[in-house]
Amino acid sequence: MDRDDALDTERFSIDKARVRAAFDHSAPKYDEVAVLQHEVGRRLLDRLELIRLEPSMVLDVGAGTGRLSAALGRCYGSARVISLDLSARMLQLARRRAGLFRRLSRRCGFVCADAENLPCADASVDLVVSNLVLQWCNDTDRALAEFRRVLRPGGLLMFTTFGPDTLRELRASWNGVDGRIHVNRFIDMHDLGDALLRVGLSEPVMDREDFTLTYPDVAGLMRDLKALGAHNSTHGRPRGLTGRGRLSRVAEAYERFRDNGRLPATYEVVYGHCWVTAESAPRHSRHGEVTVPLSRIQRARSG
Repeated sequence: MDRDDALDTERFSIDKARVRAAFDHSAPKYDEVAVLQHEVGRRLLDRLELIRLEPSMVLDVGAGTGRLSAALGRCYGSARVISLDLSARMLQLARRRAGLFRRLSRRCGFVCADAENLPCADASVDLVVSNLVLQWCNDTDRALAEFRRVLRPGGLLMFTTFGPDTLRELRASWNGVDGRIHVNRFIDMHDLGDALLRVGLSEPVMDREDFTLTYPDVAGLMRDLKALGAHNSTHGRPRGLTGRGRLSRVAEAYERFRDNGRLPATYEVVYGHCWVTAESAPRHSRHGEVTVPLSRIQRARSG
């Protein structure tokens, strides 16, 4: 990595303390505005229904207020569902949503932790679900490697995340005003597929779709992003308050996207799932080196 790449990585790195604070603040009203997040979660569940799986332990990484965790509990009635999130206030709401019976029967658990450092034992989980979380990770490979580490042989990872076309209109409007970082960076679907193979996950299946939310004005979009806790949380973000003059210029620049009287906000959603198999798993040596089976490399090259 050269100096410019290192500087770029540092500017786009996520400030986890800021992310935690934002989601703590937004937790009480999160479900009122998280229309897209809930819809993507529903579609993730639809995909799970097509896969034959009988997990005894499920880990919901980035559980938020627990809607998806609760649905997973209904889908897999005999499984224990662990809700994990960076925000303690989100988990408080998830715990209430779980209900007294599931809590007393120990069919649910709640863990405040980072997706890049899971406090779970190796090979302890049958299903890892992660809905719109990877974009909040600084090191995608590390997060995926953690998912791989906690999954048992035969285990499944099912995830969604945002792709690089997300909020493209807002990014373009800001670029025309000051060229500074105002929108988080998102990872391309093909790069995610490569990362899955690198960490030893097998048979990745990836696809994407675009969602468009519309607003009467830019202020409405900004209010929703704030209510969702989806602030710009990169270390390269502008410090201090954004002046009214610049916000006015952003609103003016955004007008070129207006269609049928509404302003669009595009979200590119990437879906992926993959498996853990003994053959595909990398073997770690005492010195931290990783040995990848030749068969997996050959399949990746021929794919």
